[in-house]
Amino acid sequence: MPRLALYTFGVLKSPLVDPTPLTREFYDIGGAVYREISRYPGYLAHAEAADGDQGALFEADWGAWGEFTVPTWYGKGRTVETTALAATLSLWTDLVPAFDAVYTGLHRGALNRRHDWFERTGHPNYVFWWVSDEVIPTWRDGVARLEDLHDHGSAPHAFTFHRSFSPEGAATGVRDIGPRNDR
Repeated sequence: MPRLALYTFGVLKSPLVDPTPLTREFYDIGGAVYREISRYPGYLAHAEAADGDQGALFEADWGAWGEFTVPTWYGKGRTVETTALAATLSLWTDLVPAFDAVYTGLHRGALNRRHDWFERTGHPNYVFWWVSDEVIPTWRDGVARLEDLHDHGSAPHAFTFHRSFSPEGAATGVRDIGPRNDR
């Protein structure tokens, strides 16, 4: 059964180590969001550094998720002191659970605050694609799909909620997914 890969990427207004309250708030909320999403129905897994070090993105061992990489248009730092980005890579059972998790709960609240923390880059900040059951997507896969989405728009190999595709490549759309009322 195919699984849904999701890569997210955003450029922060200041480095993750910035001691200002706004940056600390983002970092603290991020931990709570991850904990909530990891318990969400339809969530399967997300990339985690093998050594548990969240601050050393580029130097960390990501195991099967591959070497950490970022889109070519990211122009900020790559050291622990200068990194100003937030990126995730996760696996889901389908679009509906992913949509529900993104647009409800703590993540919804964080989305409402995204302009406090993130720069507006003119690039997409997330991309989906289907993978076969045995595949673990890599950071490089996510970056390639995000860049392809930016350059060519949604297609079966790189898409968004608003213009999505089934595992077989059939077009779907946001009208076909959304928060369920059966909980």
